[in-house]
Amino acid sequence: MRALIVEDSTVMRKVVERALGQAGFLFTEVLHAANGIEALEALRRDEGNAPPLRLILSDINMPEMNGVQFLESRRTENLAMGVPAVMISAEGTQSMVLSAIAAGAQGYICKPFTAEQLRLRISPLLRQSELLENI
Repeated sequence: MRALIVEDSTVMRKVVERALGQAGFLFTEVLHAANGIEALEALRRDEGNAPPLRLILSDINMPEMNGVQFLESRRTENLAMGVPAVMISAEGTQSMVLSAIAAGAQGYICKPFTAEQLRLRISPLLRQSELLENI
């Protein structure tokens, strides 16, 4: 199982990756991107690779291209469209959450977060995407 973490803080990317492990997710590879532009480049390079990505976790407030813009561009370019995207952000206003969902996010987690919150939000999305793959 593979994931992509999009976050401008190197330390926070490591915190998210560690929390995923603490939540019981066993990713064989975790790709990292510091902003939406790098994330799009990673998705373009990853097209057709096996095993496919199973999860995208993205911050919202990042330089160059924020998380909402990344999701909008991802949709426009039709990149990793079956992969659930969850926003992890300190920006938890209702308007920001709605913007992220409108751009294609399937979940939203506010910072600071716990491994248990990750598990509760991500597990159903991974199960759902697994079911869709088997149809």
